[in-house]
Formats: sequence, structure tokens, C-alpha cells
Amino acid sequence: MERLVRRSVWECRGKSMLVRAATASDAEQACIVLRRSISELCIADHEGDQSTLDQWLANKTVGNVRAWIESPEQKVVVAEIAGEILGVGSASDKGEILLNYVSPDARFQGVSLEMMRYLETYVCAQGNKKSFLSSTQTAHRFYLAHGYEDSGDPELWAGMSAQPMVKWLK
Repeated sequence: MERLVRRSVWECRGKSMLVRAATASDAEQACIVLRRSISELCIADHEGDQSTLDQWLANKTVGNVRAWIESPEQKVVVAEIAGEILGVGSASDKGEILLNYVSPDARFQGVSLEMMRYLETYVCAQGNKKSFLSSTQTAHRFYLAHGYEDSGDPELWAGMSAQPMVKWLK
């Protein structure tokens, strides 16, 4: 199963897209994708409120992204075309999807779905029977469409609603 977790290649924009484990050298580009995705695509969540946005972005630094990549307790992946990172995802070894963000330049092109497939394979390889996450309003329909179910009342995080969700893995 570890072989399945290493890399995934598929077509996007007529070019080969690669989903792979992130390396420390990816931290700067990955951080840019995270920050742009949150700022530009998650407006339904932060509603343009600078204070809320600042709280959400506070831990999205190059140093933190590098630490997440180097952590033995999670897997961080990137989706790229020709060396350009278009998506960043992460899952803990306990089964929690921690990150699933796409560059505004690659929205609705299958990047999130391919990263989720990779991360769910990783979660299974760690012996977990389910994957769980806290969804933004922006991503909620995406997760519902891909087998996740609401698993409790929305929680408040940084002044925003986060919906707990779960998916039983096969």
C-alpha cells in the first residue's frame, strides 16, 4: 500500500499533473498557495473581514509549512504541473485531513479530488478505518459530493463556522 501513497499522475489542462509527498524545498511555494486559496477562494468563510482572515493565515508561514512537511505524524502532499505547485494537502497519521487547498489558478480542475484520493490512501495505510475533517463553508459541498458526512454540529473556529465531517474508508 505504501507504493500507492508515493505519487499519483493524471492529466490536467492537457498536461501531466503530479501529486507527491512534499519536501522542505516546497515550503515557500506551498505557503503561497495556502495563503492565496484562503484569501481568494474562501470569501464565504472569512467574508472579507481582515481580522478573521489574519487569524486564519497566522500559522500559514513558510516556517510552519516546512515543519508540517517534516513532521513524522502527518503527510503533506503537493499537486504540481511542470514544477508549479497548484495544491497543498495534508493528513495526520490518525486520519484527520488537515489541509486541502488549491491555487485560485487551478480551481475546479480536479486538484482537490486527486489530493484527497492520495491522502485517503495514506490514512488507510496508517490503519485507520475512517477519515475526518472540519470543513469550511466553501468546501462543504465538495466533501459531501465525495462521500463525507456531517458528524456533529458546526464548531466555531477563528470566528468562522467549521463543520465536522467523517468518511468511512474501504
